[in-house]
Amino acid sequence: MEPAPHIAVVDDHREIRELVSRYLLQHGYRVSAAPGAREFRQLFERSVFDLVVLDIMMPGEDGLALCRQLRATCDLPIILLTAMTEETDRIIGLEMGADDYVSKPFNPRELLARIKTVLRRANSLPPRRDRARAEVVRLDHWTVDLGRRELIGEDGVAVPLSTAEFRLLCAFLDHPRTILTREQLLDLTVGRAAASFDRSIDNQVSRLRKKIEADPHNPALIRTHWGGGYSLEAAICAG
Repeated sequence: MEPAPHIAVVDDHREIRELVSRYLLQHGYRVSAAPGAREFRQLFERSVFDLVVLDIMMPGEDGLALCRQLRATCDLPIILLTAMTEETDRIIGLEMGADDYVSKPFNPRELLARIKTVLRRANSLPPRRDRARAEVVRLDHWTVDLGRRELIGEDGVAVPLSTAEFRLLCAFLDHPRTILTREQLLDLTVGRAAASFDRSIDNQVSRLRKKIEADPHNPALIRTHWGGGYSLEAAICAG
């Protein structure tokens, strides 16, 4: 029998930590709580978590900074806790790779539903292909600088990528020669923010093809699988 999912709750308000921890424990989850980023890192060094519930507004290192650091180093699912007035921070958090958010004040039942959805989604995604976290990779005749978010041609000229195009390209780089459904691509790129941005994956793929394909009408790098989704067919190597 598999152990229950292990959830980290990071919030500087003791009442919220205790409320969320108690509620999740009552519903069969394992829970570890931390009042801030430093304490969470200490837990993270000695524990394996399945998901982190992370408050945005915390003294010292805030939740956005911790979210950015986590997303740069691992695929741990993240649900942000935000105040109703933190719309800009909420959008920034989603762009950084947070999987979902819950606005304060919140009903614990809503948070539990979000956790179940994010865990189910994370478990349904194909495993990420290890590319040794290379900052620069080669894709066909392109060089992709992941740190600077640049797509560079053989002539050394950088082609600008929007945030959505960059995240879609990263999803393909993480899962080369793997058929990804439209739903999986949404989860890998914008998650719950998809409805907010109102952009279909088909349109995003079309825009990305116009930038990386020699002939966007006869694509060789990003292949369409009718009724299935899309796959990146080019070889990838460290740059």
